[in-house]
Amino acid sequence: MPESTDGTTVTLDDLDRKILRELQVDATPSLERLAKKVGGSKTAVWNRIHRLEQEGVIIRRAAIIDPARVGLAETFYISIRTNQHNAQWLKSFSEIIHEMPEIMEAHRLAGETDYLLKVQVASTREFDTFYKRLVARIDLYNVTSNLSMEVLKSETALPL
Repeated sequence: MPESTDGTTVTLDDLDRKILRELQVDATPSLERLAKKVGGSKTAVWNRIHRLEQEGVIIRRAAIIDPARVGLAETFYISIRTNQHNAQWLKSFSEIIHEMPEIMEAHRLAGETDYLLKVQVASTREFDTFYKRLVARIDLYNVTSNLSMEVLKSETALPL
């Protein structure tokens, strides 16, 4: 079950799930059209959406853009290992990754790799420039970069 912004579990019923499934596919329909699709009244659907936003289930609504169409066709994944596992290093690393817009996702992992970054750039040359900026800003023990050759699946909708 999802947790609300205060960490408590959020209870979702069938109508909530229907609304969330529809909004994950298209967040632009009118309230009237959405209510008709999910089988609820406009007021009930509006109230549910508002509650789901307040509870942190719906984080934001955004357009999904094709990276290649806007000149950012190359996706790299960077695996990072560090030999520094202290609060100050983590704070610095977190600040750096939030300041670099090319980093689309950053995950702290369990296992051999400490962090995994997803980076979106226009070219391998641009990636090289990005990489040099990153490693100049923070001490890293081991860095491995991989270029995604083809996207076989990319989903934004959760399986509700």
